[in-house]
Amino acid sequence: MSIADRLKSVKQSIPSGVELVAVSKFHPASALMEAYDVGQRCFGESRAAELAEKAAMLPDDIVWHFIGHLQTNKVRRVVGCAHMIQSIDSERLLMAVEAEAVRQEKHIDVLLQLHVAAEETKFGLTPDEAYDLAVRVAPSLTHVAVRGVMGMASNTPDDLGRVAADFAAIRAPFDRLAAGPFVGDSRFAVCSMGMSDDRHMAIAAGSTMVRVGSDIFGQREY
Repeated sequence: MSIADRLKSVKQSIPSGVELVAVSKFHPASALMEAYDVGQRCFGESRAAELAEKAAMLPDDIVWHFIGHLQTNKVRRVVGCAHMIQSIDSERLLMAVEAEAVRQEKHIDVLLQLHVAAEETKFGLTPDEAYDLAVRVAPSLTHVAVRGVMGMASNTPDDLGRVAADFAAIRAPFDRLAAGPFVGDSRFAVCSMGMSDDRHMAIAAGSTMVRVGSDIFGQREY
């Protein structure tokens, strides 16, 4: 099945109101263009160098999401290319993105990454830390807009109860933030959760954005 056919199948499985980020990391620019040619415009990358390389060679109307762990020494490169950074996992990183956006005279959207999964290797804020940033830091940002939250469920395919609980644990802080610090802010509308294997459960739990890679592009090319 071609990339175009797989993309069509994925889109048909996603209800209206849920945005699709085509996760193109580790795939060549030619693969992205196959998806682009049938209408996909939003793509996700997780490495700063790969994002910069693809952004330089591919059409200007692509909307780039950075979805990987972001080190502060890579912020300049990512801010220069990305429209949204989904992986804000500390106050230090948030302030580094704000400072770089000011320097580049660019406005950029971000999501607060929540850590709810069983794996300790995953990054993210606790719900209370995210709420604290929203109350204490977000109002002072001039070039960064907090648009919502992002999270990943535990990689436990044999324990779907845990996966469902993780998605609920991501959606609940989103609702709390939307009703609290961001009440009345129509820009705060993104609950990014769900990937190729678990997007249906994520959507059922209230996801408004899914990040799908292998179901569109096949297995990664390292």
